[in-house]
Amino acid sequence: MFNNFLRTNKVAMWFLTVIRVYLGYQWMTAGWHKITGGFDAAGFLNGAIANSAGDHPAVQGWWAAFLENFALPNVDLFNFLVPYGEFLVGLGLILGTFTTFAALMGLVMNAAFLFSGTVSTNAQMLLLEVLVIVAAANAGKIGLDRFVLPYLRGLFRKTDETEPAAPAPKHPTKMKHTA
Repeated sequence: MFNNFLRTNKVAMWFLTVIRVYLGYQWMTAGWHKITGGFDAAGFLNGAIANSAGDHPAVQGWWAAFLENFALPNVDLFNFLVPYGEFLVGLGLILGTFTTFAALMGLVMNAAFLFSGTVSTNAQMLLLEVLVIVAAANAGKIGLDRFVLPYLRGLFRKTDETEPAAPAPKHPTKMKHTA
């Protein structure tokens, strides 16, 4: 019932727009600060790896292994992906373009930050992103998705303009058996 409310209700559409723009602003400004102020994920990654040790680790061992063996050796890739990913997620949410995908990518980043031991606003944003994802197209109706999604659906519909459809018979015909 709640799922249907989020996906179809006009009041929910307006509520989701407020959530979407709030999330977009948070992501866009975080990304912009990293793009313009310089960003190096190495310190964050090393801190998360260090937090995987001790009696009560904040970071699970399997995640620390991923960070140590993949993310840290490829820190230059993450130095690019994180700021531009944050900025583009924010832009998509603010404009309401590919809203569900933008919210999903935001959720993935929030989960990664939470796995790395950083709480901050990540848990709150993750919950709000779940609402946007569940609402699907209704979250982007007051945005560019209102135009983009129908256009894309039209591109992928199978239409054959070269052969006109055969007209339907006016009266059903009876099959005659010949012996």
